Amino acid sequence: MSAAILSRRGFISASLLAGGGLLFDLNMPVARAADGTPVILTAFIRILPDNRVVIGAKNAEIGQGAKTMLPMLIAEELDVDWSQVTIEQTHAEAKIFGGQSAGGSRTTPREWLPTRQAGAAARAMLVAAAAQSWGVAPDTLRTGSGKVTDPASGKTMPYAALAAAAAKLPAPDPAMLKLKDPASFRIIGQSVVGVDTPGIAAGKPLFGIDFKLPGMLYAVLETCPAHGGTYKSANLDAVKALPGIAHVLTIKGDGTPESGFDGVAILSKSWWTANQARDMLKVDWDVGAVSSFSTEAYAAQAAARRKGKADGDIVRTGDVDAAFAAAAKTVSADYDYPFLAHGTLEPQNCTALFKDGSIEIWAPTQNPESGRALVAKTLNLPPEKIRINFTRIGGGFGRRLMNDYMVQAAAIAAQVPGVPVKLLWNRQQDMQRDFYRPAGWHGFRAALDKGGKLTAFHDHFVTFGKDGKPVRSAELPASELPAGLIDAVLLEQSFLTTNMPTGWLRAPGSNALAFVYQAFLDEVAQATGKDLPTLMLELLGDPKELARGPNGPPFVTERAKGVIRKAVAMGGWADRKTLPKGTGKGFAFYYSHMGYFAEVLEVTIVDGMPKVKTVWVAGDVGSQIINPINALHQAQGSVIEGLGQALAGQQITQVAGAVEQANYDTHPFLRINDAPEIIVEFVKTDYPPTGLGEPALPPVIPALVNAIHAATGKRIRTLPITAEMLA
Repeated sequence: MSAAILSRRGFISASLLAGGGLLFDLNMPVARAADGTPVILTAFIRILPDNRVVIGAKNAEIGQGAKTMLPMLIAEELDVDWSQVTIEQTHAEAKIFGGQSAGGSRTTPREWLPTRQAGAAARAMLVAAAAQSWGVAPDTLRTGSGKVTDPASGKTMPYAALAAAAAKLPAPDPAMLKLKDPASFRIIGQSVVGVDTPGIAAGKPLFGIDFKLPGMLYAVLETCPAHGGTYKSANLDAVKALPGIAHVLTIKGDGTPESGFDGVAILSKSWWTANQARDMLKVDWDVGAVSSFSTEAYAAQAAARRKGKADGDIVRTGDVDAAFAAAAKTVSADYDYPFLAHGTLEPQNCTALFKDGSIEIWAPTQNPESGRALVAKTLNLPPEKIRINFTRIGGGFGRRLMNDYMVQAAAIAAQVPGVPVKLLWNRQQDMQRDFYRPAGWHGFRAALDKGGKLTAFHDHFVTFGKDGKPVRSAELPASELPAGLIDAVLLEQSFLTTNMPTGWLRAPGSNALAFVYQAFLDEVAQATGKDLPTLMLELLGDPKELARGPNGPPFVTERAKGVIRKAVAMGGWADRKTLPKGTGKGFAFYYSHMGYFAEVLEVTIVDGMPKVKTVWVAGDVGSQIINPINALHQAQGSVIEGLGQALAGQQITQVAGAVEQANYDTHPFLRINDAPEIIVEFVKTDYPPTGLGEPALPPVIPALVNAIHAATGKRIRTLPITAEMLA
């Protein structure tokens, strides 16, 4: 954001509201995206006649705190008290509000400067109005608690009293905006309860699943159990004749999971009635092209491919073959992990009303503009004929970056114009129609010289792909450590085919790669007679910055070393050998979504299974923790989710192209009685703040399996962990 480009034209406009309030419409081209187009921030700040302030929250809220955090930034620079602020959710409209997606822990780094500038711009206009009224220089005035004060005369005016004058002033010069010194922050850095938390605790209808409209019909949608199967025929008339059924409709998909596969929709005034009728539906699906896919077949294919020649290189540096030939010792191991479902607590849902050639949508979406484009294509509508309203999201974790449920609801609503339609999946459908975290298999080798130094590293990664490219979320970055830290590195890949839709799961890619890389490096460290923190610190070496792709900031080795040292100090790493038999500590470090995290975990084997006692988390997400209580919860939630992926028995398996798991009993999540104590501390560094929704998750899984090895001597190289692995 240091290269932000501000534009005076269209930067800010102000207008009077009825009753004397002031509306600031802030439109700031502030930076350039990867494709060179401007990233626009537009927010609304309304100052009401009683000096209350209404701030528009423009991003989707999935529990990551953006609906509270972004207004905090505006309120800080506007210099009002938090008690004066009311927050309103905006609708989704990129042309008005700019980027509104929620994913990749990008909200904080993307909005940190421009959102603060929005508040500072409004404050500058109010100060200028006061200076003009009093005949003094603006820089002699002070602000606070929604008032402008002249220290010399003692005069004070609330912002509301300056509304009329401020509305007549020209926009401020962006180059002259002065942001607050962090030392003077009164809102940023303080723990603020989420704006929706009281309503959630009171059971208020905030989520998409709660939304209702008068005259609304509920829809259930049956699709082929084997992903990609196509519709042939069904007993539509028999189902339509059932009591309470309003419509039975067929939906034609375009063959892609994003736009939706073929399906049969059943509509009723009662969701229960529609869902019961679904059990009576008999559909003949054509599954010839997709019935051969199975978990057993994938495993056999991967085992064969991993031993053979790879399809291609991801990165090759140095003379890997020569380094292995000259090695004093080599270490090798095979690792793998399964498909995973998101399992959001709130099943996928969407409400749509098609009327007069336009459609209005109420959706718990993380990525509204993608949904708009898909709906426009499906219904052959101009994008401006589609209005998308945010509902709060009952669990996203990346699942709601995909908008298949929005497209399906729109396609159904378009067949019953003028009638609101609410599509709601049941739990089985939600589990079996996901965009899954892809499975993967890794064949590792490491070469060590006589002094125990790592001289070469090789990973043959087998995953899923098509046309020479990995499927969504199956990418292995060329910068995956230890690449960039040693001379000879070969990362190569081979592809299997699948009918499984894949997608981003919290800390995409990293949630799996951290496990296999940090667990294998723990094996390497043991072979050198060292522990993993020591090996990592040696590999990181002298201070340097490593490129991490064309769009991201560089990887700073000193930041990594900082959290490693912090975590081992927090977790009493030096005393780990004094633990009783059957108890062990493990360590892992990972860089994910611009966050540096190291974690130490203590585990005890109880009745043949690991019981995690404590996790110590050290994180570096830059110079400022905007909302400390939310930051703590994000880190703790990430750790719990990661432990669930490893310990709870989570995996998605296929037979004849269809997913077997149907509910939380077969794809379980960590229960509260299994949650450990989680101690979180942040290492503040002189870098812009970055996001916290994801980077604390990846290290906990390798820290767990490394702790299990310390406690039992057994290596866990596949997930999920079972009692048989420790027997």
